[in-house]
Amino acid sequence: MTASTTRRTTAQSRIAAVAAIAVAGTLLLTGCGDQTKDKDSGSSTQSGSAPLADKLPQAIRDKGVIKVGSDIAYAPVEFKDSSGKTVGIDPDLADAMGKQLGVKFEFQNGTFDTLITGLRSKRYDIAMSAMTDTKDRQEGLDSETGKKVGEGVDFVDYFTAGVSIYTKKGDDQGIKTWSDLCGKKIVLQRGTVSEDLAKSEAQKCPKGKTIAMEAFDNDQQAQTRLRGGGADAGSSDFPVAAYAVKTSGGGKDFQIVGEQVEAAPYGIAVAKSNTQLRDALQAALDAVIKDGTYDKVISKWGVADGAVKAARINGGK
Repeated sequence: MTASTTRRTTAQSRIAAVAAIAVAGTLLLTGCGDQTKDKDSGSSTQSGSAPLADKLPQAIRDKGVIKVGSDIAYAPVEFKDSSGKTVGIDPDLADAMGKQLGVKFEFQNGTFDTLITGLRSKRYDIAMSAMTDTKDRQEGLDSETGKKVGEGVDFVDYFTAGVSIYTKKGDDQGIKTWSDLCGKKIVLQRGTVSEDLAKSEAQKCPKGKTIAMEAFDNDQQAQTRLRGGGADAGSSDFPVAAYAVKTSGGGKDFQIVGEQVEAAPYGIAVAKSNTQLRDALQAALDAVIKDGTYDKVISKWGVADGAVKAARINGGK
């Protein structure tokens, strides 16, 4: 989840709170760290009965599978439930799109900051993992240095979310905004917009102060560190932070502080050379938006205020 492959930078106004995260509160927040395939994900629909099958590249139609790189530890976007099945917003949307395209979306678990690398090496056909669509990613630039670090990717945008700070419940350490983190320690997921924001804010701290950062492979590890008293605050995308606040310790572990910032689109990442697949995904997403399936999925997970009205390519800034 290096900064050039981050997930989730001028602060923007808060998008409406995803208050209904409680809908998913009965599911357990669990994770998985190995590079394994999830056979439970995707649709069993055959291409012969799928209206958009002919839009896919022939090689993918022949295989009947789209390999999806994903950090499956980011509830409620994608995570393992108590039975080990991959569930969440992204798997549900992928399943609906698979029915349109006549293929299975096969989720493969990987750490977030390796997903675009895996896409470049053709380990995955796409990356779908609450990944923020940014110009840096589109152009293959390191978000800190601005230097070229690889071929960029195209995005099919499907959701909107911002970034939040959370603390231990009842102990906000006086933190309300990102500037309040100067002189404190924050935990977060490696390669995310949260990490980018913390690094950027640290450069603005008064002389003699900085922001101590501890970055982890996944968000659950960061939550565990904060829960154990190893930091003053954590940060992640708002839907994820809100889900953690609702579910961790039965709602007794964490609280969100301040307003979310950096409202931006999540996008499905596709290699720039694979425009046919990109356009097929856009058509499939538009189809599930039009037939109402999209709204059902988004509402099921309590994140309706982040919904989009149409699939857009490279809408990030």
